[in-house]
Amino acid sequence: MNSCGRRVCTDWKTGLNAVLSRVRQRANCRRCPEAAASLSRSLTTKTEHSPASDTREKPRLKAIDLARKVQQERPKPRAAAAAATEPETEAPVSGQQKRVAELKRFSQQLQHVHPNVLAKQLHRSVLYQDKDVVVINKPYGVPVRDDCGATSISSVLPVLSKMLDGMKVNSGSQLLPCLGLEKETTGALLLARREEVVEHILNLQRNNQVQRKYWVITVGVPVPSVGVVDIPIIEKEVPGPRPHYKMALSPLFRMNDAGDGLTKVRTNRQAHPAVTKYRVLDSSGGCSLVELQPLTGVKHQMRVHMALGLTCPILGDHKYSNWSKLAPQKLPERMLGKLGLEQSKVRHLPLHLFARELTLLGTSEVDLRVSSPLPKYFVQTLNRLQLTLPDKKDNK
Repeated sequence: MNSCGRRVCTDWKTGLNAVLSRVRQRANCRRCPEAAASLSRSLTTKTEHSPASDTREKPRLKAIDLARKVQQERPKPRAAAAAATEPETEAPVSGQQKRVAELKRFSQQLQHVHPNVLAKQLHRSVLYQDKDVVVINKPYGVPVRDDCGATSISSVLPVLSKMLDGMKVNSGSQLLPCLGLEKETTGALLLARREEVVEHILNLQRNNQVQRKYWVITVGVPVPSVGVVDIPIIEKEVPGPRPHYKMALSPLFRMNDAGDGLTKVRTNRQAHPAVTKYRVLDSSGGCSLVELQPLTGVKHQMRVHMALGLTCPILGDHKYSNWSKLAPQKLPERMLGKLGLEQSKVRHLPLHLFARELTLLGTSEVDLRVSSPLPKYFVQTLNRLQLTLPDKKDNK
């Protein structure tokens, strides 16, 4: 007891119980029952939820736990929206689509790798070499000469030359392209070791002593099965929403008004003479394997003669399959089924133009003839279209 006659509370629970007892007594007061009841409930709530009333104090919520809780409570996005934002990881649904994707990726890798890597690839693909010339198997999608900053064959020829000479420091050898191939063309590519060899080969070409045979897969079957396309070619502008330039036919004759004969047309001075021999090796289901032998060297000559001259465009030729617009090649439903493709995936089809054989006449005592092995994608397309190679066809 203190001087006022009140007892000092040593236990906080005892003091709190005394306070609650007085509140309950006031609650019985008729003058303010609502206030007393409210005060009683407030004190009771504080007593139940007071941190000191628990034997253990709850740990504080960490920032990382709070972030996870908010993330879990956040509403999930719709499936369609998620599919639109996520990158496309779906694998190709058919073997042909997978092969096309692999070929496209391989082509892009070769164009952007270090020159030494491309030189090693070309070194492994050498088909023939002597003191004057070297023949390599050109990979698909790699330009022969510098094109838009991509790694080209010409840019790695100094490294390739040293590899062929055993990496001698002062070998002094060089390699020069003689007869070029288009970027999308695979097969035998001729290189010369000296400038005078380049001039000699060009003279042979002017005298028709250089023979090059190509194999192509065409959409359609040429009629007749053997023939010569002798139609000059000229470069023209294609008007429209996306103006562009293409090589086009510039014929010397046209049908007369009566439709029973030919009328000579005045020759365009800018047209280039172009002659291509062709021979159908096999055909099946509206497509064919054709051997081409160009007798002239006009830009895109074989592609133009097949697409515009014989109306049998080369498979994968998205440039000349449509004259008036730039669009992927349109394929028949039957051919799409054999290839295992949808029309929307046709744009990935590579150009099926392959430099099969190279022959040089009069270069030495024995004529030089080099054949290049068929690329994997070309063979796989032949199998899907049920086209047979000449040697296998003869053995049947």
